[in-house]
Amino acid sequence: LRDGDRSMHAGLGVHRAVGHVDGEIARALEGRDALAQADIDALLLDLDGTPSLERLGANAILATSLAVCRAAAVSQSLPLFSYIAALSGTARPSLPMPMVNILSGGAHARLGMDVQDFLIVPVGATSFDTALRIALDVRRAADAVLAKRGYSTLLADEGGLSPGCDVSTDALDLLIEAIETAGLEPSRDVAIAIDVAATGLFADGIYAWRNERVRRTTGEMIDMVLDWQRRYPVVSVEDALHEDDWAGWRRLVDAAPDLQIVGDDLFATNVERIRRGIATTAANAALIKLNQNGTLSGTLEAIAAARAAGFGTIVSARSGETDDAFIADLAVGTSAGQIKIGSVRASERMAKYNALVRISEASLPFAGVARSR
Repeated sequence: LRDGDRSMHAGLGVHRAVGHVDGEIARALEGRDALAQADIDALLLDLDGTPSLERLGANAILATSLAVCRAAAVSQSLPLFSYIAALSGTARPSLPMPMVNILSGGAHARLGMDVQDFLIVPVGATSFDTALRIALDVRRAADAVLAKRGYSTLLADEGGLSPGCDVSTDALDLLIEAIETAGLEPSRDVAIAIDVAATGLFADGIYAWRNERVRRTTGEMIDMVLDWQRRYPVVSVEDALHEDDWAGWRRLVDAAPDLQIVGDDLFATNVERIRRGIATTAANAALIKLNQNGTLSGTLEAIAAARAAGFGTIVSARSGETDDAFIADLAVGTSAGQIKIGSVRASERMAKYNALVRISEASLPFAGVARSR
């Protein structure tokens, strides 16, 4: 919920949402038990009364939901991740494998490349600290490789570099060079994850690749993913097809059974869409975003549904992030296995990485390599 008053903050202010937290929401919650997270979240949804939380604001509802969780954890003298583990029924919290954004395009970089994100997965790491060091080394090497080759080193929304490659394989070649420049071995030490964000390419029944100047059918998109997997150490592909191309997603899973096929726009952290994906085998992993769902309880339900079906779960940040680091505790407390924060740049990204470093001092197990089917 934004203020809409263009005379202040170009209409993007949130005074109305804050007013709802201080007023109507506060009155509804006063005197209630902060330990009853599910009941409070249900009350918040009922209080708003709209499917997309547009009356009070999804920002107001989610902020309150997370504040209640934090207050409850403090009242029980528990670290936040431990309290989340209790809420989610997780017996053994663990540190997640990071997927780290290195090269960006799509909506994250003013459409400078057709594919939205090229990420690394430090599969050779045996601890979170080692995984983060590998990510920092590759990110630093990528900056040097791009500068040496005359590419742009400007930053995209989530801190990745935006070289503006016209062809996706050129970006993948640059990423391989960065991995090797960092003194690491592709596949053994570092694998690759790709976020296509294909819904943004889709129009009139076809996928139009603006920079590459090609148009692809669903079948050709699937062939492209298989080609990536053959030529590069790609272990995970997100949103390779349009969010409502359910039949195409099933074909992709069948064609690449050993690849992690991640639904973001496909599922939108919506339990019903996740259940449909499970029933139709439209993916084998779900991206989990708190502010897609709207409450902590709803997000935990989405994680539980995915996990019960054997799907991988990747807790994720979004482009419009703040310095709040709740998702670090969420990933650990639910033992999600993977986390996607963005690049190792910018305070709103580093806040989450630093939170995970602090949590790692509790000597928790490390999730290890990214799950794939």
